[in-house]
Amino acid sequence: MFYALNWSVTFILLALWSLAAWAFHSIAAWTVSNAGALAGSSGAIESLGVPDWLAPWIPPEVALAFTSMLSAVSPAIESALNQAPALAGILSVAAWTVWGVGVALIVILGLACNLLITVLRRRTSVFAAPSSGPVAAS
Repeated sequence: MFYALNWSVTFILLALWSLAAWAFHSIAAWTVSNAGALAGSSGAIESLGVPDWLAPWIPPEVALAFTSMLSAVSPAIESALNQAPALAGILSVAAWTVWGVGVALIVILGLACNLLITVLRRRTSVFAAPSSGPVAAS
C-alpha cells in the first residue's frame, strides 16, 4: 500500500510541476512576444514619472533625479524591449530544460522514497520475526 501511495504522490507532483511549467512558459512567452508594443511607443518611458500621490512626500530634487535617470536609461530599456521578441525561442528551450530537470528530481525523489519503504519494511520484518537460533541453556 505504501508503494502505491508513494507513486501516486509522485505522479501528482509530476502533474503539478508540468502544469506550473506550462503556465509559466505561456505567461512568459506572451509577455516576451508583446514586449515590443511598449518599445514601439517611444514616449511611454519618458512619460513615466513620480506618481502624484507620492510627490508631496518626497523632496523635489529626488523627483527630478528620478525623471532624469529614466530619461538617461530609456534608450537602453527601449533597445532591450526591441530584442525581447527574439528571446522567445530561447525561453522555450529554457522552460523545457527546467521542466526536465524538475521531472528528473521528482522521479529520483519517488525512487528514493520507494527504496526507503523497502528498507523500512525489511527492518520491521527482521524485528518482528522471533529469533530461531539456539537458546543457551544455563
